[in-house]
Amino acid sequence: MTDPSRYLPVLNSGRWFAQLPGAFSQALLQMAKLRALQTGDALFLRDSAPCGLYALVSGAIRISGQSGQRNDTREALLVVLTPPQWFGEISVFDGSARTHHAHAAEPSTLLQVPHEELLAWLQAHPQHWRDLAVLMADKLRMAFVSMEEQTVLSAPLRLARRLVGMAQGYGQRADDSSTRRVLAITQEELALMIGVSRQTTNQILNTLKAQHIVRIQRGELEILDLPALRALCQ
Repeated sequence: MTDPSRYLPVLNSGRWFAQLPGAFSQALLQMAKLRALQTGDALFLRDSAPCGLYALVSGAIRISGQSGQRNDTREALLVVLTPPQWFGEISVFDGSARTHHAHAAEPSTLLQVPHEELLAWLQAHPQHWRDLAVLMADKLRMAFVSMEEQTVLSAPLRLARRLVGMAQGYGQRADDSSTRRVLAITQEELALMIGVSRQTTNQILNTLKAQHIVRIQRGELEILDLPALRALCQ
């Protein structure tokens, strides 16, 4: 089986992991198991039992939910995660079921730190609970910003900020200059994330396309001019 340590360059490109004390980062690697998913595979589902902490080292993971009555359900796509994101920490803290679904948006490789092993290690090294709490606090800050944007910003501004956020790994990359220009996301998925219709999303993207800021391709978007896209976020 492939040694998880081969993914250290990817993990160290993430701000949270790069700043961890050596004892904790080494323990995470030693406990980690490799998981490989194909497009559409479920990593976990809403209401499933805690299964550990995850690090995405290649590919993309969709975090989503559903709302409405049984005969009229609608998908809520929260985020599409890209490397080097760590996630799943909420259930580590409260031991409760998963709050959302996680599916592979493309072939993906993850490191899974099993739930019980991680709890046992943290019980033996309680000083590192704070390090894990920093990861959750980062997500909470991002959630509050997203809630505010959904309430007060126009659709074009929300879309531009979401694309910039995805390109920059939602602020999780250690190097701010490191970006992902090709995003594995459809127009329908982007519409779900910013809470507008697919038609409105298509109109906004076509405007960006005419300005040579993005290129629209089947199943993905390519950001051609990130500085121009950032300028639209002001």
